Amino acid sequence: MKFEHSALFQAVQLSGLFQDSKTFADVIPKISWQHAIETYDLQKPELSQLSLFIDEHFEYPKSPELEPLAESHSVESYIDALWPRLERPKKTTGEGSLLPLPHPYIVPGGRFNEIYYWDSYFTALGLIDAGKIDAVNGMLLNFTALINTFGHVPNGNRSYYLSRSQPPVTALMVDLLWPYFCDDRDWVASTTQALEKEYEFWMQGCEELGPHCEATRRVVKMPCGRVLNRYWDEETTPRPESYREDLHLADSLPIEKRADFYRSIRAACESGWDFSARWLDEPDDLTSINTIQRVPVDLNGLMYLLEEQIAQGMLAMGDEIKSQWYRQKARSRKHALHLYCWSNARGWYMDYHIGDKSMTSIESLAASVLLFANLVSAEQAQLMSEKIAKDFLKVGGLVTTLESTSQQWDSPNGWAPLHWFSVKGLINYGRYELARCIMDAWLATVEADFKRHQCLLEKYNVCDRNVKAGGGEYLVQQGFGWTNGVTKRFYTIRKLEQNLKTNRT
Repeated sequence: MKFEHSALFQAVQLSGLFQDSKTFADVIPKISWQHAIETYDLQKPELSQLSLFIDEHFEYPKSPELEPLAESHSVESYIDALWPRLERPKKTTGEGSLLPLPHPYIVPGGRFNEIYYWDSYFTALGLIDAGKIDAVNGMLLNFTALINTFGHVPNGNRSYYLSRSQPPVTALMVDLLWPYFCDDRDWVASTTQALEKEYEFWMQGCEELGPHCEATRRVVKMPCGRVLNRYWDEETTPRPESYREDLHLADSLPIEKRADFYRSIRAACESGWDFSARWLDEPDDLTSINTIQRVPVDLNGLMYLLEEQIAQGMLAMGDEIKSQWYRQKARSRKHALHLYCWSNARGWYMDYHIGDKSMTSIESLAASVLLFANLVSAEQAQLMSEKIAKDFLKVGGLVTTLESTSQQWDSPNGWAPLHWFSVKGLINYGRYELARCIMDAWLATVEADFKRHQCLLEKYNVCDRNVKAGGGEYLVQQGFGWTNGVTKRFYTIRKLEQNLKTNRT
């Protein structure tokens, strides 16, 4: 029996003993899951004895990044000192819900004590700049091992995450490491084969699409016949890491709507944007979540880059026919994105609603992924740059969406990964001044908060630097992998610019 399906798991998660349901989902059994489950079933301890039972049979993973550091005088010195604290050793066997990995890896921090798929790419930016090339390659090899074992990279290396993935960034990791390993034919072959397997995972069900099936699993047949992708999850049950919270929300829904609710809330976790007005049919009402009815622009931008990276790998291996096939797939995706998601009136790319057969109304920074992917025309880049400067850029950086809600992936919050996609995307199109303004705003926000708290956080309030970011299901987390990585990359860019200026003079 899976641990999350056991009477023990359900009793603990519904007991309210833990403020955060993820705490118990991540505990480490002192003997084994099965032993704990069987002992619980025999003893059937009362609620008053449940805490003692947990202490007797389980222990908690350590979070060394939360322990006091020797005094750091700057953000950069803090980031450098924290890398070893965020590193976890390779695991040859599973430990509780934790899946084994063949190489050491970096965790985000706080409640996130495992790899998180898309976090790892942004973390890798900082590791590359710190000269930790082998560490990044180890993270990539962990991804390829997961793909070869499960067919995809799960949301994180937890058994309860196996039903979903996250934004596909293995191709971005390969691109980061390409200059260092592209002459190694074995490396190129193994990474390209893994990317192909991941591509197959995202495209599963294409053969089922037709006149009577416009969407299945993660694929959507658009009205023109081209195929785009959406987020999905194989399960229609409460998330183990948010078990009590999901049940509480679902209780307010008719029974016949609960399966779609659970799938959509899980699919939003696959998106990494958990949660945002992007996914809601009713603003700021989480029970109206309908992720599976959206074709997200950011996911399809990353799928475009996945197709391009496979094409590059195939060409490097001498397979020109396959290379051309993937490039054609990328061109087809680019055309469909422009046809169904570009709003000339807004000067922005919008998500597409499958049921309504029209663009959604939520303007989000997800569109910056298309700048990052070099997917837009010069004219579109101009309009998008203007909108970023006018609407998204605030005193402390970029807001995630233009909607102010209680969800953490909306205004007033700003997140490191979207700052990187936006800055790199703007640089791609020669918008250096705007990119510099965004970097300066972000670094000023991080530095101001660091003076107060002596740590880096997963997200920031970019509308008011004096107010801590909030929203979502849990307290703002400290660490923090992707904030460290993107911030380190911005410092690197700033130093390069300063060196260029010095050399000119």
